[in-house]
Amino acid sequence: MTVNSLQYGQGNRHLPKSKDKRLKLQNTQEKMYAFLLRIVKSWQPEEVLRVFKRSFIDCLDSETSKSSLGLYLVFLEHNEQEFRNTIKRCCYILINNWESTRRIKYIRELVELLGSYKYYVKPSTPSKIKIARTWLDNFIKSVDYQELKLFAHRHDEQTKGHWVNRYSSYLLLAQSLKEDNPQEQKEAARKLSKSLREKYKFELAMYIARSQSQTKIPSTNTRYRNPSILGDNVLRLIKTIVLKKGVFSYENIANIFIKQIQNQTFYDFKMSLQNYLIFSVQQQDFIETLKQQLSERLDLWKQEYHHRTINKDFILRTCNRVIDCLTTENGSEPSALFIMLLSQGHPLTLVIVLLKIILVSKHSRSHLEMRIANLILYYDKYPEDECQWVINFIEIFNITFAIYAENVEYNLIMMENKQIMHQNHNLDAYRVFSQLKA
Repeated sequence: MTVNSLQYGQGNRHLPKSKDKRLKLQNTQEKMYAFLLRIVKSWQPEEVLRVFKRSFIDCLDSETSKSSLGLYLVFLEHNEQEFRNTIKRCCYILINNWESTRRIKYIRELVELLGSYKYYVKPSTPSKIKIARTWLDNFIKSVDYQELKLFAHRHDEQTKGHWVNRYSSYLLLAQSLKEDNPQEQKEAARKLSKSLREKYKFELAMYIARSQSQTKIPSTNTRYRNPSILGDNVLRLIKTIVLKKGVFSYENIANIFIKQIQNQTFYDFKMSLQNYLIFSVQQQDFIETLKQQLSERLDLWKQEYHHRTINKDFILRTCNRVIDCLTTENGSEPSALFIMLLSQGHPLTLVIVLLKIILVSKHSRSHLEMRIANLILYYDKYPEDECQWVINFIEIFNITFAIYAENVEYNLIMMENKQIMHQNHNLDAYRVFSQLKA
């Protein structure tokens, strides 16, 4: 039995032809989804893959019989987008269920099955068969198929292949937030993104513990690798970040700021937010650039609300607006401010400014990570050696947010019993300890 063998119904003679065709399509789609959902829960994965192959690939083999097209005959009465939406949802029905039962192997086989399809046509190939083959080939060449591949290679060594592979968690999060994606895709992407982030946090904590161990463990026997590509510099970076604790920690400053802005007008809040973001920044060139650019983008923004008292919605929308200014304003290319700030050589400072925004508006986190995904997709077309400055920023972003915006707490303990006059230059005297937050 295949999806093609399902009965699609003969239509309704009392309906206009266009509505009858639409109902026929919807009926076909719903039966396909229900059928796949049933067999993926009860059949062996190999059998499910054979059904999928017969339904979407093998039926295109005939050079003469249009009747062999099966369910493609229904899609050909509509358009390519309907076909693409349907095959995509079918894929994610299988992926979601195999993901939940830890049958990751078959997700890879599904993606490879599609990728192995070879498009071909002859002058004698009937037009409908030619169109159906073209639609499948276009799907395999599309962004939709690239998104499927993120699920297939989830357990592959992320440092292999294109540099973008290291940051799949952001691309998956973007999938989960895209409104027109099927629910199955959004759910699968959300789960896998969370899993990859948890894996990163765990590996980072274990690497830090191992790298500071008094007992040297042979590298061939160690289980935990450095999830960052910064090498041993990651430990020094973490110490630099964690050193900012106590009264002037980023969390405390954010809490003070939140109390100060209570009952402010929207105009006053925008001014206060800009001052908060540059507070304690040491680099003067960074401060001047940030102040000028944010002032140009915020001062007149929604000025019709300047007299209104702020609420959570005002704070969220304003913080999202600042995030856009600092990353990408149109969702497709980096903002001028992003390029200007990083060109000054202060990636950590920019990351800290973004962190300060999230500490004030926690619900802006998903918006920020969506913007990081936008940046990754923009630079995807460039080779790694041309993107080192962006990659360095993303690596520092990952580490900083693992330290401050997650459920693991990092602390520094001074191990050497001596007076330290300049802490920033004596980080070797400290060890980093991590523990789950209460």
